[in-house]
Amino acid sequence: MPYILSASHIKLPHQIPQEEAVDFAREMFGSSFKNIERLLRAFKNGQVKTRYFSKDIEWFKTEHSFAEKNDTYIEQAVHYGCQAVIDCLNNRDFLKRKMDPEEIDAFIFISSTGLATPTIDARIMNLLPFRENTKRIPIWGLGCAGGAAGISRAYEYCKAFPNARVLVLCVELCSLTFQKGDVSKSNLIGTSLFSDGIGCALVCGDEVQRQLLSNRDSVPNVTSTRSTLMRDSLDVMGWDIKDEGLHVVFSKDIPLIIQQWLKPNVEAFLMENGLTLTDVEHFIAHPGGKKVIQAYEEALGFDEHKTEISMQVLQEYGNMSSATILYVLEQFMLNRAHQGDVGLAAALGPGFSSELVLMRWE
Repeated sequence: MPYILSASHIKLPHQIPQEEAVDFAREMFGSSFKNIERLLRAFKNGQVKTRYFSKDIEWFKTEHSFAEKNDTYIEQAVHYGCQAVIDCLNNRDFLKRKMDPEEIDAFIFISSTGLATPTIDARIMNLLPFRENTKRIPIWGLGCAGGAAGISRAYEYCKAFPNARVLVLCVELCSLTFQKGDVSKSNLIGTSLFSDGIGCALVCGDEVQRQLLSNRDSVPNVTSTRSTLMRDSLDVMGWDIKDEGLHVVFSKDIPLIIQQWLKPNVEAFLMENGLTLTDVEHFIAHPGGKKVIQAYEEALGFDEHKTEISMQVLQEYGNMSSATILYVLEQFMLNRAHQGDVGLAAALGPGFSSELVLMRWE
């Protein structure tokens, strides 16, 4: 089976404590909501303690055009994306030796928070020594489900080409989508939760000899994946694209939808692979928010130990859209899993949709 050989993540330069974010939101939105102090409780109740941003908080207090924000997205996505690629290919926690970009056969780029043509992967390939014939697979618009989808598409590529090395890079600069003039509750909740993050993972096919590359006793083999779309749910999560840029769509019903919809989906996926929920030792969940994590627990019958790492990532980094699950996966690869363990990665995104990835450490 294809396996995940290495991973990395970026800490963006501006760390913002949640208390400072509360003061910012009060300043931005205080005159627009009569019950602002009650609404600001979401910043504390969401369990996020700190977040990282590509720009300092003062930058967001002034108006910026869609063009200016998108130019900033391209510049920073390329800069920090290059750093994440280098870190992933040089990560001695996972690798016996440094790997070169020219060893990569396919480059999957995931994002939903900015626009670029040529895409960010092409721009990175002009700065780092990738081969000219490296396959480029840019994917846009999967939101929080994008990281798990990227691993799934890398798995499928490696099934087709078992000697392939596939890089998955998720770049999400959610803060650059902040709308200073949007006084909707969705924008306020988004301001309490979303942040910037960049994660990278390296997936290899069966014929890439892991004993020559891996620095770990065991690595997660991807054994199966599932993508599921809920019909007639386009208004649950996503963007409204307006003159000012991307405006967040974020339904308050997401936790309820998870509770009602996710369990049958997961159980059917596990049954196809001869497993049940009790066989899952590690739950590698995208932490969409505290209520989302609680909905996972209630729907799947998992205790807080199963979601501990996801909660830790949420508390330290916030919701970084597609990149978040790679931060969680990296922690499992470093600290938690042992040979023979079964892991289930899950992420939910626009559509409304889910991406599930089944793993076994070997």
